Amino acid sequence: MIGTELMWSASVETLSKGYVLDKEEDKFICLICGEKFENGVIYPCTYNDNYLEAKKAISQHIELAHQSMFSYLLGLDKRFTGLSDIQKEILHHFAQDFSDKEIAQKLGGSPSTIRNHRFKLKEKEKQAKVFLAIMKLLEQSKVKEQEFISFHKGAKMVDERYAITEEERNKVLTTYFKHGVDGPLDTFPSKEKRKLIILQQILTRFEVTKKYTEKEINDILKTIFHDYVTLRRYLIEYGFMDRDRDGATYWVLT
Repeated sequence: MIGTELMWSASVETLSKGYVLDKEEDKFICLICGEKFENGVIYPCTYNDNYLEAKKAISQHIELAHQSMFSYLLGLDKRFTGLSDIQKEILHHFAQDFSDKEIAQKLGGSPSTIRNHRFKLKEKEKQAKVFLAIMKLLEQSKVKEQEFISFHKGAKMVDERYAITEEERNKVLTTYFKHGVDGPLDTFPSKEKRKLIILQQILTRFEVTKKYTEKEINDILKTIFHDYVTLRRYLIEYGFMDRDRDGATYWVLT
């Protein structure tokens, strides 16, 4: 989940680049997958025999592994982008520098319809800027507000269950992990919000980029709670993890 957490705390400029510099580790980190490139280390270029410094290497990584930040962000669910499928498709064509007439031919509409979409997207951009300015001013005015923890990308049916503050999270973890968050789970909660907090904490026991067998998943979950099958089921059901159709391979959703 490292990439996801960094992504939602990043500025618009940083989000556009797709990476952030961790000053403590002196490493550039991909906001999408968490891949790290250490400052000062020279990395091979994929396209020729040249070598790249870390900053250029991570840009190359984003292009090769994720196509581009534009493609990745455009591919996110509507709850993150606020864009309809047709708006995403039109933006994709805009990025390829097609004219309104060419896009209309590809989508089976008229140039005037595409121009109307273009106008609406520009209005949406203005609204986004105003909203960001409002939130920035709210922060600067020192109005006390609760800080909610970020929810995972795979979250399903995002609603009030996901409005979880750091204070709530810490209280629940202390209650259910009586020997600390690295120890076993005392009981598994029945309330939805508490389940989410517990599952999010359990997910930290898994590596983001690793593929797990069902046995490996079970072995880790058994150290946390006796009913490991329930934990495994909820990790899938709530979108923290995914698996292939035959259930042979599991991975963390980022």
